[in-house]
Amino acid sequence: MTTSPSTLTLDSGTALVLIDLQRGILGLPTARPGEEILKNGIALAEAFRAHRLPVVLVNVAWSPDGGDLPTTDVDTPGPATAPPPAFSEIPDELAALGDVRVTKRHWGAFTGTELDLQLRRRGIHRIVLAGISTSIGVESTARTAWEHSYGLVFAEDATADLDAASHAHSFDKIFPRLGRVSSTGEIITALDALG
Repeated sequence: MTTSPSTLTLDSGTALVLIDLQRGILGLPTARPGEEILKNGIALAEAFRAHRLPVVLVNVAWSPDGGDLPTTDVDTPGPATAPPPAFSEIPDELAALGDVRVTKRHWGAFTGTELDLQLRRRGIHRIVLAGISTSIGVESTARTAWEHSYGLVFAEDATADLDAASHAHSFDKIFPRLGRVSSTGEIITALDALG
């Protein structure tokens, strides 16, 4: 489900938020190749920068001793130890001087971070959201953004999950109720319409 370029409208209160496009996660066996997600993420970031709109790069990392790893009692736990520092590095080809960097320690990018502060102080009311993984980091961030009254646009072809069915569920059932589902090309066209 995507919108047509003529119906997607963006304005100067829009920011790009890319979730976990970092070396350790881009290397995971996602249903859509990480190289494709990175390529579309770069295209979006370059378009936002060209229009002087904020680019927020979110990564997930934990302290070397693992003391801030989630410790809840679950059937499928996360990592027991902190990954090496290279796991959390944002690829050089994605990052640029002036991007906002946010490091999270949970699934969602708002929990325990300054993301909301960084966006609101820049006058942002709409987020274009993409990244890995669809049903975890992206969806968790989207739900909180919606609860904080941000408008949302999802770049489907710049988003991936480890599981194709989970990706489809988020995009078919959840994201249309939280915002607009779009594509990299449609979003760039809407940005170019800003002038």
